[in-house]
Amino acid sequence: MAETAALENSKQIRNARQSPASILRAAFESGSVTGAVKLSEVQFLTMVGVRVDPDTEAGMRISSVTGGLPPRSGDVRGTGDTAVLWMGPEEFLVVAPTEAHESLGGNLIQALRSALGDGEGQVVDLSANRTTFELKGPRARAALEKGCSLDLHPRVLKTGTALSTEIGNIPAILWKTGDESYRIFPRASFAYFLGRWLLDAMREYASPEVP
Repeated sequence: MAETAALENSKQIRNARQSPASILRAAFESGSVTGAVKLSEVQFLTMVGVRVDPDTEAGMRISSVTGGLPPRSGDVRGTGDTAVLWMGPEEFLVVAPTEAHESLGGNLIQALRSALGDGEGQVVDLSANRTTFELKGPRARAALEKGCSLDLHPRVLKTGTALSTEIGNIPAILWKTGDESYRIFPRASFAYFLGRWLLDAMREYASPEVP
């Protein structure tokens, strides 16, 4: 009985939630260009901010939960659908599926808190702090290069690299997830503006004259 009630509560939570860029869903669909570039929002990923020294016992316990902690700037570690992005010395962002959140019955956040225990550090639920954009296609890099100060050439920004940057003067985390795919994490309050900027950057690729 209790399990049924919990499942029903999770369903109600899912139905009630509105993602930061939900108002742009139709614009993302119409603005994406088949064979060139596609923009979408990956809604409600679980995100956890972790501060811990990886070389301490607490850091090693957390590493066992996440599948590893990245050792240097730009590095990403992870197992399965859960990844850990390096944000700074002793600072990490854990990104996991929606279902990992405790409001939907997941135990990732509690597992990280238990792993930290009484060790020095911090585990904070940041799931509502950011949203996730996915930009894919052979023109994805060209669109980003219009407003990102990072060198996005594959020789420099390799697949599996995540860095804090600005895109269209908007602070965001950029994670290169594949040869032609990126995940972008803006703060929720900037999601609409960055979504509009990306749509504008993609606009020229809808022209048949573009090779």
